[in-house]
Amino acid sequence: MLPLSASAVFLVTASFLASSVETVEALTIVLAVGVTREWRSTLIGVASAVVALAVIVAVLGPALALIPIDALRLFIGALLLIFGLQWLRKAILRASGYKALHDEDAIYARELAEARAAGTETRAGMDWYAYTLSFKGVFLEGLEVIFIVLTFGVSQGSIVLAAIGAAAAVLLVSIVGVLVHQPLSRVPENAMKFVVGTLLTAFGAFWSGEGVGVMWPGEDLAILGLIVFVLIVALLMVALLVRIRSVQTISTSRAVEAGSR
Repeated sequence: MLPLSASAVFLVTASFLASSVETVEALTIVLAVGVTREWRSTLIGVASAVVALAVIVAVLGPALALIPIDALRLFIGALLLIFGLQWLRKAILRASGYKALHDEDAIYARELAEARAAGTETRAGMDWYAYTLSFKGVFLEGLEVIFIVLTFGVSQGSIVLAAIGAAAAVLLVSIVGVLVHQPLSRVPENAMKFVVGTLLTAFGAFWSGEGVGVMWPGEDLAILGLIVFVLIVALLMVALLVRIRSVQTISTSRAVEAGSR
């Protein structure tokens, strides 16, 4: 295994960054609904989602521990590869200008408009629109956090460390969000997704390899090499796409100029 300090850094960092991204997105929805609708129903929706997530953790945690370690690593590694590559793909496209950057201010404004436009349906003293929207936002984003914590924790034998990173992220983002009472639009979310996508892809490749019997050079230290490799490839992809986009822009401009003559 990696030395304790290095293992702790990997687990806590990946868990913290991934959970921060998901918490910012959930907080944006909760704030928009609470501000425009009703805080009581919104917070009840949040609490209900937290309870549902706790039940899922209670069921999945012990179940994962019963799976043979090699099969578990192969299964988790494959899932992390899929998850990490999706995040990395979006981060690369956004960094290269092919996809718009994730704008929490715009999302917040859209959620505000939708919440204001929705009809008021109150039964038993509850605003069910506010309840449903806040529940859905927290539950869906929370599922991704649980996935990160359980897969990292079980595979590396330390759910506690992964949970510490996730809890720290949720606590920090929530406190800042409550204090400023607005979406955390200044959080460099795409940079965080780039880093998290790199970590998840590297860990996924490593654990998938271990699951099928690959003997990595340097054992767990090979993760460092995989992280560097994935990061370099991703950065090269960004540079290549930026170059292609620049050439396309120049070609389009010249075609427009030629057509106007």
